[in-house]
Amino acid sequence: MRKTDLAIGIYILAAVVFFIVPIPSGLLDVMIALNMGFAFVILFNSLYSKEVLDMAAFPTMLLFTTIFRISLNVSSTRLILSTGDPGEVVTAFGEFVGGNDLVIGAIIFVILLIVQFIVINKGSERVSEVTARFTLDAMPGKQMAIDADLNTGAITDKEAIERRKKIQEESSFFGAMDGATKYVKGDATAGLIITVINLVGGIIMGVTRQNLAIAEALDKYAILTIGDGLVSQIPSLLISLSTGILVTKGAKEEGLSDLLVGELFSMGNVLFMVGATMLVLGITTPLPTVVFGLFGISFIVIGAMTKKREGVKSIESEVESEEEQAKEIRKPENVTSLLSVDPIELEFGYGIIPLADVNQGGDLLDRVVMIRRQIALELGTVVPIIRLRDNIQLNPNQYIIKIKGIQVSEGEILFDHYMAMNPGYVEEEITGIPTFEPSFHLPAIWITESQRERAESLGYTVVDAPSIIATHLTEVIREHIAELLTRQDVQNLINNVKESNSTVVEELIPKLVGVGEIQKVLQNLLREGISIRDLVTIFETIADHAGATRDTDILTEYVRQSLKRTISSKYFAPNETTSVVTLDPVIEQEIMNSVKQTEQGAYLTLAPDRVKKIMNSVETELNKLESMGKSPIVITSPIVRMYFRKLASDYFKDIIVISYNEVDSNVELQSVGMVTA
Repeated sequence: MRKTDLAIGIYILAAVVFFIVPIPSGLLDVMIALNMGFAFVILFNSLYSKEVLDMAAFPTMLLFTTIFRISLNVSSTRLILSTGDPGEVVTAFGEFVGGNDLVIGAIIFVILLIVQFIVINKGSERVSEVTARFTLDAMPGKQMAIDADLNTGAITDKEAIERRKKIQEESSFFGAMDGATKYVKGDATAGLIITVINLVGGIIMGVTRQNLAIAEALDKYAILTIGDGLVSQIPSLLISLSTGILVTKGAKEEGLSDLLVGELFSMGNVLFMVGATMLVLGITTPLPTVVFGLFGISFIVIGAMTKKREGVKSIESEVESEEEQAKEIRKPENVTSLLSVDPIELEFGYGIIPLADVNQGGDLLDRVVMIRRQIALELGTVVPIIRLRDNIQLNPNQYIIKIKGIQVSEGEILFDHYMAMNPGYVEEEITGIPTFEPSFHLPAIWITESQRERAESLGYTVVDAPSIIATHLTEVIREHIAELLTRQDVQNLINNVKESNSTVVEELIPKLVGVGEIQKVLQNLLREGISIRDLVTIFETIADHAGATRDTDILTEYVRQSLKRTISSKYFAPNETTSVVTLDPVIEQEIMNSVKQTEQGAYLTLAPDRVKKIMNSVETELNKLESMGKSPIVITSPIVRMYFRKLASDYFKDIIVISYNEVDSNVELQSVGMVTA
């Protein structure tokens, strides 16, 4: 026979023996202390169990503790009526807890009964009934969900078996708890009846057997009765509280004794708390110090042993986990995981970590989320997840931005400093560390917190370090957003449009064009900063012209003309005359004559010296616009626009080339020069 089986057997046998055989008051003290200790263990286990099935044997625990507590009630009643000496614990509870006063003790006892009957027992009983009913009603739906997951391949046969088993265990637990709550209610009722019997029987025994006056008998036996009632009702109250905690939390495939002992003594911290509680009660109250002290020390020793086993298991688990990871790494197929490349990465030195650490008040992560929202609203495309990571190889205040694993830009900030930039009209200078703004390479100065207010009052534009990084990252994303748009992203955009405009999608894809061709058109638009939010108009325009040509560059021009309001609102202010540069018709004709069409697309065959002369003229005219503080906009005829744009973009990064057909009718233009050569 196993030790746990023997321990449970002795526990139940002792309860039966106490009903029959009178026990001395000293042994009763020990049993009452043991009963209180078990009540604390059950309470703390109920509190700290992670799920309902962690206390699967709770209904049986409830039955065992109830019968044991009632047997102690019977034994204490026998001692009260026969000898008038039920032991130190009962006497101490009657005198110390009740204040050695009949009225005070009676009031405390009644309060405990009211709390247990009306608050805990009634609520636990009702919750158990409702939980059991709902658990049983939900079983068919849960079984169907498991079958559906199994049929779709979401779970394996083994997982399905485990889930079905857990459903059955939960239904069994809640069904048992529905009946077990009756034990708690009956126990409280029995305790009340036993208390009345003790009081009445004690008075009768005192008057008839000990020749005491009624007042003396009442005073003597009332205190003992209240002590006996408190000794039984306090553990009963703890068990009732545990029941209330667990009625919403049930069984494992183990022997009952293993469940009871394993679940009660599986948490070292719980046993430490119980041991400390028992020691405090034994030392600071009139309760028998030796009994409570021994039990307190025993619980602490058992807790230490349990804690040691937990540590060994934790180390073993960690070693097993590391071995599993090592095995996974050694598998040949895991090399493929190293091939993935993050679309966008922001790496920074350790000095910038506080800006990204939420626990240190950093808001860089929130700013990254806002960047993705801003780009989505501005350009109509979803920015991929931006990966943030620290890199100890960088300088403490340095950061770099990578696109598809390749560094495209970098910057450096001074932590706890602000960057002040002169907008051009501030004459008074401020002292600081000269630098350049990383996004637009404008001259700037690093200043301290104490200089910030003065710099702002003078008219300087002052920004903090997180804003500098966020702005830089935003500009890099805008510059590379076209290459970040993948076919999968395009397919997701198509699916979104299909939900509300299925006709145009079904007409366009795949009958007229494929996803790859749609991707190239959208990339062409994003490359020049044109928003693709109006996908319905874009798709309808492609559908209108895809029958005549599948050249994505030409389709892009048709789409741009359909989006002329979007383009005009981006580059031209309403009710204002916009200064632009035009292209000489002779140059336009020369460009068109040099276009060569191939299967791979069109390209220009202009001589290098001609290209150089044309670009020199473009530079001269754009300088006029720059001196006026205007945007570098060149207006061309529709047929020339895309070829001239390809030619000029290699020389001028920020040049804006727009055709006449992309200008809204209410826009007023003024030519300040013409490109000639």
